[in-house]
Parts: sequence; structure tokens; C-alpha cells
Amino acid sequence: MTRSDLGTYLRARRAQVTPGEADLPIVGHRRVPGLRREEVAMLAGVSVDYYIRLEQGRERTPSAQVIDALAAALRLDEDGREHLFRLAGLSPRAQATAVDERVDPSLLQLMTAWPNNPAIVYNRAYDVLASNAIADALFHDWAHSRNLMHVVFTDPAARAFYRDWHDVARNSVAGFRLGYGKAPHDPRVRQVLTELLDQSPEFAELWAHHDARGKALDRKRFDHRDVGELTLTMQTFDVRSSPGQELVVYHAEPASASSQALALLGSLAATSRQEV
Repeated sequence: MTRSDLGTYLRARRAQVTPGEADLPIVGHRRVPGLRREEVAMLAGVSVDYYIRLEQGRERTPSAQVIDALAAALRLDEDGREHLFRLAGLSPRAQATAVDERVDPSLLQLMTAWPNNPAIVYNRAYDVLASNAIADALFHDWAHSRNLMHVVFTDPAARAFYRDWHDVARNSVAGFRLGYGKAPHDPRVRQVLTELLDQSPEFAELWAHHDARGKALDRKRFDHRDVGELTLTMQTFDVRSSPGQELVVYHAEPASASSQALALLGSLAATSRQEV
């Protein structure tokens, strides 16, 4: 991560905030929809020259107060604010170690005890390190890849599988960007990033937006080849015993069509296991 990364992020976020969103009057012709440099400087209470130096990577010691003001000026959410502080060198970064591929045995036991709730554990590179039987069934036994980013961006069936593919793609890139900011030298994260930039124009376009946002409560709509349409709520948890790993658990609304489809999927998964 270099100082140019801070400037690149500032430019990208500036381009995505309209004057109206920043409560600024629109005067005269504007060549781009985003904010001008002088507008960001004014909103953050810094000089235009100082802000330009930040974008150009010539200012290397911004204070926490300046970064906080810029985060407010650019309307960043908490994840985006954290990412900005990290790029400015004002928050601790994860150690540049290889991605931990070991999942705690007690967590594996817990996941196995959820026969009707798909559950997966993945790392910063979005490699699925562990999954229970119904999750395997939901994701078609990972026939394309056990990397979620590759599932979204390089599997030809993804646009049919994810009924809201564009939303899934945008959120996946934002989450991957946040993880990359925490460990930019992680060799596996960098490998996946290089592969996606090379193989997926859609990923490259979204990556250029510099969105950084973690997962929380969310809903996803699937169209599964065996059980049809499902709408599932997903909860995401940090695995405290293994920094960089996250646990995702899916569930359906009780007594809903999705709940019935999920129960059928669980039954199919159990039958498949028995046959093996």
C-alpha cells in the first residue's frame, strides 16, 4: 500500500458524491457529477493546495483530524471511514502473513449441528475453508470453485444463480476491498485480485470504484436448479479465534416458500450423503 493509494481512494470517492448530497449549490456547468477538489477542501476545512497534495501523494503525514474531516466531507460510512484511516497509516494493519486455512474444530462441529442452515467459513481471499452439507448443496457442491469471488465473477451460471447478481457483485467487491485494505500484502489475497482483474471486466470496473464495505445483515435471492427460488437472510460473524476468517449463516423466514425449499434442499443433501 502506497501513499498513491490514499490519493486514488480520495479521487474515487470524490467522484461519487454529488453536490446535492453534500448540500452544495450547483453553479455553472459541471463536467463531472462528483465534487470538485476545492469543494472537498472547503467541506473538510483544509486548503485546496493541501488537499491537492493529498490526492497527488505529496502529503505524507495527514492528521487524524484531517482524515476524519475528509471522511465526513465524502459521506463515508463506518467501513469507508475505517478504510480511509488505514490508507493514511492511522490505524493498525493486519500482519502480512499467509491466509490461515485451518478452521477451529469446535466451529466445524457447530456448523455440522445446523442441518437446515447453510453455513460457510471463508478468509480474506474469499476462499471457502469450511462448509456444512446444506451449504454444499446450496452452492452446487462448489463445482466451479471454492472461492466465492470466482463463483460470482467467473462462473457462467452465476447470473442465473444469484437473482440480484449486480447487487451481489457490487457488495462482494466492496467486502473484498475492505479485506485487501487490512492485509494488502497477503499473498493469497493478491493472487485472487490479480486473477479477477485479468479474467473479469465486471470485477475490474467495480474495483475501480473503490467501495469498501463489510458484510452485516443481508438478504440474497437464489434460483437453485434443484429447489427453485429461495430468499435467505445471512448473518456474518468475525471468527475471533482466527483473524481474517468470517462465518456466514443463512436462514429463511419460518413457514415461507423459501423455508420449504430450504428444507427440501436439506433433505436432498442428507440423501446425497447417505448414498455416498
